[in-house]
Amino acid sequence: MSLAQLLLSCLAGDRLRRLLPAAHARAVITESLPDLFLANLLLRGYSKLGRLRDARRMFDGMPHRNLVSWGSAISMYAQHGREEDAIELFAAFRRASGEAPNEFLLASALRACAQSRAVSFGEQVHGDAVKLGMVGNVYVGTALINLYAKAGCIDAAMLVFDSLPVKNPVTWTAVITGYSQIEQGGAALELFAKMGLDGVRPDRFVLASAVSACSALGFLEGGREIHGYVYRTAADADALVVNALIDLYCKCSRLSLARRLFDCMENRNLVSWTTMIAGYMKNSFDVEAMDMFWQLSRAGWRPDVFACTSILNSCGSLAAIWQGRQVHAHAIKANLESDEYVKNSLIDMYAKCERLSEARAVFEALVEDDAISYNAMIEGYARLGDLTGAVEVFSKMRYCSLKPSLLTFVSLLGVSSSHSDIELSKQIHGLIVKSGTSLDLYAGSALIDVYSKFSLVDDAKLVFSLMHNRDMVIWNAMIFGLAQNEQGEEAVKLFNQLRFSGLTPNEFTFVALVTVASTLASMFHGQQFHAQIIKAGIDSDPRVSNALVDMYAKCGFIKEGRLLFDSALGKDVICWNSMISTYAQHGHAEEALHVFGMMRGNGVEPNYVTFVGVLSACSHAGLTDEGLHHFHSMKTKYAIEPRTEHYASVVNLFGRSGKLQAAKEFIERMPIEPAAAVWRSLLSACHLFGNVEIGCYATEMALLADPTDSGPSVVMSNIYSSKGLWVDAQKLRWGMDCAGVVKEPGYSCGLR
Repeated sequence: MSLAQLLLSCLAGDRLRRLLPAAHARAVITESLPDLFLANLLLRGYSKLGRLRDARRMFDGMPHRNLVSWGSAISMYAQHGREEDAIELFAAFRRASGEAPNEFLLASALRACAQSRAVSFGEQVHGDAVKLGMVGNVYVGTALINLYAKAGCIDAAMLVFDSLPVKNPVTWTAVITGYSQIEQGGAALELFAKMGLDGVRPDRFVLASAVSACSALGFLEGGREIHGYVYRTAADADALVVNALIDLYCKCSRLSLARRLFDCMENRNLVSWTTMIAGYMKNSFDVEAMDMFWQLSRAGWRPDVFACTSILNSCGSLAAIWQGRQVHAHAIKANLESDEYVKNSLIDMYAKCERLSEARAVFEALVEDDAISYNAMIEGYARLGDLTGAVEVFSKMRYCSLKPSLLTFVSLLGVSSSHSDIELSKQIHGLIVKSGTSLDLYAGSALIDVYSKFSLVDDAKLVFSLMHNRDMVIWNAMIFGLAQNEQGEEAVKLFNQLRFSGLTPNEFTFVALVTVASTLASMFHGQQFHAQIIKAGIDSDPRVSNALVDMYAKCGFIKEGRLLFDSALGKDVICWNSMISTYAQHGHAEEALHVFGMMRGNGVEPNYVTFVGVLSACSHAGLTDEGLHHFHSMKTKYAIEPRTEHYASVVNLFGRSGKLQAAKEFIERMPIEPAAAVWRSLLSACHLFGNVEIGCYATEMALLADPTDSGPSVVMSNIYSSKGLWVDAQKLRWGMDCAGVVKEPGYSCGLR
């Protein structure tokens, strides 16, 4: 057997690794290397084994080369991820060889261009193909389609596709995948259907691309039809196709079907595990995602970048810091920590687990500055309300000349709003305008929220008017903004505009509108909104029910509010609080305390708002002992720290029963600094019982707490007057004038 025949047999078998060096040595000894056919076989052998350095040494040492030599070397680099070397070698061929490239050489060069996104050089190769009349060749044409499709130049890809007289499954795969990658799943599925009509049998790559197109569209029925075809043609044994189907079912929230497919797979690969983990994570089944991740590790697989990023997201959602640290340790061992996706996921996970020092340590270890990492760090600080940290990282981001995204600005707006820093919010808005970035829905709604919170309604309206593609979040933000700034009529007008926009109001819209009706005490509007809520089928929503109960109560229709309360399903603490507060505010103390008892009987834990209503009810009914019992139970039984409102209610409780000295002593024993409201409660009781001595003391302390408030001085003046102490009353009035304290004028809400 000749040396060439031996090499040919090795190339087709599994003896190549053992025999190739010996065959090469034999060729050198016998001086057979000048034989071009033998040299090309040796070159192909080294390429097949992945010994690129030996192959290149072989290629460079060849005294003569033909198209097969050049094609083998270029194809070798393209197949082993050395696209730049492949392109450089093809350029050298064009300079050094007098021969015209054949279809295989052109296809290899184009494959390298596609993998490296070297579109400009690929267009030059396309020009060579046109000159040589090879554009209609199926191999060259398919390589061109693949190049343009991967670069997102789908129109150029379709021009080549339509010009091909013959198309093979690889050609169809290239163009269908191209449409899927640019999220034009509809066009991809149309081509898939046309392929079937043309009688071309789809291979596993086409099937996987078609399923991916269905995933991008959320087209579950189309995916199921392809699944049926896969089952009939026994292609369900192929991991590539089954992985695509698992991804489809996960994206369409059919996790049980996805898991059934996964469990039935006999040839699972790492992609199968990763797809299932990511599916659980994206559907918020974080516990299941974590369980599958540990199964993956126990099965002997080494989690890759995608598995680590998915599970870190789940660890963050569950605040599972211990498991997150384990994944971090794995990433370090597997040398994945330097990957930008893993780094950003680690920062996000630690931030969500409120471990900002550890998040910052990962952030500071970044080798290269990355906008996504800065955003993750800023969002972490913003989530915990750390304005200083968020601004510091943002300043560093700008110093590094990294362009902030709208996500950056949304995080900063959230934290600046929570700190009531309107000037910073305005500066952020200015930076958004200066950056030339168009407001998206998130940034627009954040700005409307911020301006509304600071009563800058005109600015909020201006932002709203600039948002041309408004969704329900934008409309709701503006309606809420108007409602919280007591512009109820404007909110109702805006709601009418919303109805003509074609969008459907949701539960948040109606909560805002019912709140408007409560503020206006307008039963007319309230009943209209209630009717629309019933029509929309959202009257069972707890937030809507709570708002309706509150609205009927504030409009004085307590019976109707109670009927709604009794019919509400799954009452939460807010719903119970609404009913308790309603009865307390209208002087129905027994009913308020009865509802509180029902609340505890139903196993609903009271919160601090609950006790404001309960203490108010006890105060109205003169139930001093019961009120004190409930006050003390806040801390001892429910671990609720009393706030200013509760202390003021207890003072009112003592005051209404005439125990003014006890009220004074209670205030002096308070563990927190008494606010002006607490002293005003005592002062009101002094006015009720005409107690001048304690009244003077309460007035003095109230003014120390809030010197700008004219109320205590006015009440004390009235106490003096009621006791006939006109001189003292006059002195107090003069003192107010000297201090520049102005009594707030009363006004009538009647029509003028």
